[in-house]
Amino acid sequence: DRISVIKIFIVLSLLALFSAASLLADENKAKEHFNAALKANQEGDTDGAEIAYNAAIGEDPKFTDAYINVGAIYFGKKDYDKALVMFKKATELEKTNSDAFANLARVETILKRYAEAEASYSTAIANTTDKVELTKELGKVYYRGKKYAKVIESLTTVHTNKAGTYLTYSMIGKAFQKTGKKADAVKAYKKSVSLKKKNFAAHFALGQIYLGNGKYKSAASSFKSAQNSTKNKKYKAAYNYAIAVESQNPEDYATNIAAWEKYVRVAKNNAKAKANVAEAKEHLKALREAKEQADLQ
Repeated sequence: DRISVIKIFIVLSLLALFSAASLLADENKAKEHFNAALKANQEGDTDGAEIAYNAAIGEDPKFTDAYINVGAIYFGKKDYDKALVMFKKATELEKTNSDAFANLARVETILKRYAEAEASYSTAIANTTDKVELTKELGKVYYRGKKYAKVIESLTTVHTNKAGTYLTYSMIGKAFQKTGKKADAVKAYKKSVSLKKKNFAAHFALGQIYLGNGKYKSAASSFKSAQNSTKNKKYKAAYNYAIAVESQNPEDYATNIAAWEKYVRVAKNNAKAKANVAEAKEHLKALREAKEQADLQ
């Protein structure tokens, strides 16, 4: 009857009000925990911040910023699996949240999930006005995945916007080199070197291109610069420097002997260079004998 209907309506209305009040209370508690987490983080208490962010999520499971912030803490602790879960949840809650997708992409990159990282970066870029820095990060993912045409496409955009670094120019140089565009590769590597003088990768790559093109003087100069730019890989540059020097003037025995002797000194204790050192020592014997014969004439 009508009275019963009215009673039911009143009960349902009270339940709705109670539910709304309860939800509001939960949201308020969530914000309190979130603010406490922010304060703890500012004070350097990351463990306390982690607990408080998770408490905020417990009160409000749709608190996107809490997922992002606690994900950042896990990322900082190199707990990448937990960071992945948090950032992925944030992207599920807000499918156009650029920060959430960018952070997810960074974790996916570290975990070598390159295809997933590409998709996440693309979504992040599509939902922000600050596209250049994220495009730079996407270019690095393409580089790791050896998608050189995509590297060129993305990093060209970065360089057009004057946001390049020695590293991005080195990477696009490698991409040009791998796709047979050697002239463009040389320009990119030179730009990389201009931005960072002690730049082994760019110097060494330039040396390789010059050596392959028969420009031995330029190759020797690049390999010499590469030697001066590294400690761990000095033996590689010294080996190629000796080849370039000898290729430039095969009968300049004194210079060639000095170059190969330097290589042996640099590489003799390196297990990776054992075979090359043995060959270099045999070659040095031949060069010394050739010098003796030339001196007698």
